[in-house]
Amino acid sequence: MINHIKPAILMLLFFTVLTGVAYPLAVTFCAQALFPKQANGSLLGSSEQPLGSELIGQAFTRPEYFWGRPSATSPAPYNGGASGGSNQGSTNPALMDAVKARIKALRDADPSHSEPIPVDLVTASASGLDPHISPAAAVYQVSRVAIARHLPQDSVRELVERYTELRQWGVLGEPRVNVLKLNLALDKRLN
Repeated sequence: MINHIKPAILMLLFFTVLTGVAYPLAVTFCAQALFPKQANGSLLGSSEQPLGSELIGQAFTRPEYFWGRPSATSPAPYNGGASGGSNQGSTNPALMDAVKARIKALRDADPSHSEPIPVDLVTASASGLDPHISPAAAVYQVSRVAIARHLPQDSVRELVERYTELRQWGVLGEPRVNVLKLNLALDKRLN
């Protein structure tokens, strides 16, 4: 029996060191060497004062900022530790009530706006952390942001166009706008 236990214990120790120490250290080293920005969270702002990650949405609610997709995470919005959708189907009354409340909030924030609201402004993404909105959702908010910041709508619309990211390699994904980057550019414009 000892002939079987000794090799089993040695294999356990070997694979513990290999997969629990050596492999994580190698992956961390490679990530830091090849992709340091991404490995450290793709943070925006200064190293002393990070303002957020370009990979995780943030809750902007003031009228002078563009608003992102709603978050389905709890207990706090855009909580990376609780990433996941609400799992509410399209006929779920709770989802219908949440969408109606979001539509009302958008209409109340800009009562003169009568165009249809883009769907990504009233529904959460599957992860609940999406940092992007569609260009249509950004354009929908231009008038509210321009009025709140006392800027011409054309200059705000131009900023939206400048921060619209196209499909990756021309074929992958959809055009999108990173809300944090756009809002930081708005703040920079005023300073």
